[in-house]
Amino acid sequence: QVQLVESGGGSVQGGGALRLSCAASGRTYSSYTMGWFRQAPGKEREFVAAISRRSSNIDYADSVKGRFTISRANAKNTVYLQMTSLKHADTAVYYCAAGEMVVVSRRASAYADWGQGTQVTVSS
Repeated sequence: QVQLVESGGGSVQGGGALRLSCAASGRTYSSYTMGWFRQAPGKEREFVAAISRRSSNIDYADSVKGRFTISRANAKNTVYLQMTSLKHADTAVYYCAAGEMVVVSRRASAYADWGQGTQVTVSS
């Protein structure tokens, strides 16, 4: 099990940028595949991006491809989500998740551990 704490959320105008961080505790952090999901009011949680243990496998939702970048620093037990060209439609609570699978997955059920989430609000 790994504990996850997200940070870096906030309010930004459309076209702006934010970088989310997710700090993990636990000695085996580097063995986890990490993902970012988001949930907007009244909508289901949706996949945003995921990165494998050694960053060799990365996947993005079509809606964020080219605008968001996921990365990880295993020495710091941290995964990042750099978000640029933000749109109002990106407004949501963003969650970090950890899973023990080898390859990335878009399914929320594949991830066993979740953070509490951080709010991102983009004004149009």
